[in-house]
Amino acid sequence: MTSTDDYSRRIEQLHKLIAEADNIIIGAGAGLSTAAGLQYAGPEFMHYFRPWVERYGISDLYSSSFYPFKTEEELWACWAMHIWYARYRPDAMPLYQQLLDVVKGKNYFVITTNVDGQFEKAGFDKNRLFATQGDYALFQPKSGYPKETWNNREWVELVLPLIRDCHIPTEMIPRVPDTYAPVSMNLRCDDTFVEDIHWHEQCERYQEFVSESSDKQLLLLEFGVGFNTPVIIRFPFERMAKEWKRTTLIRFNPNESQPFLKDLSRYIVFQEDIQKVLSAAP
Repeated sequence: MTSTDDYSRRIEQLHKLIAEADNIIIGAGAGLSTAAGLQYAGPEFMHYFRPWVERYGISDLYSSSFYPFKTEEELWACWAMHIWYARYRPDAMPLYQQLLDVVKGKNYFVITTNVDGQFEKAGFDKNRLFATQGDYALFQPKSGYPKETWNNREWVELVLPLIRDCHIPTEMIPRVPDTYAPVSMNLRCDDTFVEDIHWHEQCERYQEFVSESSDKQLLLLEFGVGFNTPVIIRFPFERMAKEWKRTTLIRFNPNESQPFLKDLSRYIVFQEDIQKVLSAAP
């Protein structure tokens, strides 16, 4: 099973492997959301972020995360729009729902570095979902302590109508409940990232699922995972496929498909459009 097989042959293999799999692990990176149609730059971004583009020269959602705003009123005005645009505005994208249809009825688990909540929106079982890098929907203490997070949707919906000239009112700057200490997004960017009780529960569930899969017919479906954080999904998936005799890795990646490990025999690559491939899946 190699990446040089013709397309129809690889589709047949995909059908067979899904049907025969005891367990399936989905590993998803940013490329899956990009393939699903989530755009963090371009005309749609310009439409919603025009005031920030004109005032600060921000050109995309990623760069907005690191802009050196001078005041908290400016910082949190931008984050309110950022969170709404990336997390609450989009419905479940059809590609994620399509992926759920592929694994529905199978014993599956999802590990993802994405923070956009698309797996949850599409209807994946929350107990079978480990978002390792956080979630746009969560605030945390800026200091990293205590190890707690809380949902920010109510704050976002209150603040958005109050934004004026890329500022929010001072009294709307988010604070830690009870202590009123500064907050930050629950997104992994340094050692202050909060791994709360839920994070650890899901990590343990994932590790147990992996351990229980070692002697089973295991199918690894890897979608759009690059080299930003390869130690979370990409490298572990390759090791499982190489060391476990009943495990096969299928990598969906148009640009970065080459395996890191040599002699990876139970390995199939799809560089074609993910939606097209999943449409051909059972």
